[in-house]
Amino acid sequence: MNDGGDEPTGSRPRPRRADARRNQQTLLDAAAAVFVTSGVDAPVRDIAARAGVGTATIYRHFPTRADLIIGVYRHQVEACAEAGPALLESGPTPHAALGKWIDLFVDFLVTKHGLAAVLQSDDAAFEALHTYFLDRLVPVCGRLLDAAVASGEIRTDLSPYALMRGVGNLCIGAESDPRYDARHLVGLLVAGLRRPA
Repeated sequence: MNDGGDEPTGSRPRPRRADARRNQQTLLDAAAAVFVTSGVDAPVRDIAARAGVGTATIYRHFPTRADLIIGVYRHQVEACAEAGPALLESGPTPHAALGKWIDLFVDFLVTKHGLAAVLQSDDAAFEALHTYFLDRLVPVCGRLLDAAVASGEIRTDLSPYALMRGVGNLCIGAESDPRYDARHLVGLLVAGLRRPA
């Protein structure tokens, strides 16, 4: 029985939630793009302009700059995490999927322009992000490695954490030195995982 309030109340919020999620995704994509070109201290008005919204909309979703930085970081981690299974399903081989995923991981590491320094600050809001990063991405890397091992394509003596740590170390400073091509070195590392013929 509809008393005039139950059904509409239950059915109307869903589209708003979906719209709110899309709006938030748009803001996070815009903020990530602006952070890449201008750093995390870029004016909020630049992010708003890129997203096609007013600054009040950004502050409604992200009341502080720390909230926005955390939102961008988590959004990018989620995109990287979700890409792993999709690449494994659509790639020609597990090793190829692993290589493409590592490329995305390198993009994440190299293009965060200032995020790393901010995230290493003493701000308590950033403390849990490194754990979140590891909790989300190490299992994805592990699944890709396991699939490539099971297919006989790569060696078995590498942990996902060690691979990610190695890739991360190869990416240090890449964003500020045009003479250094981290992607090339990471490509050599991933190629070197193959079993000898």
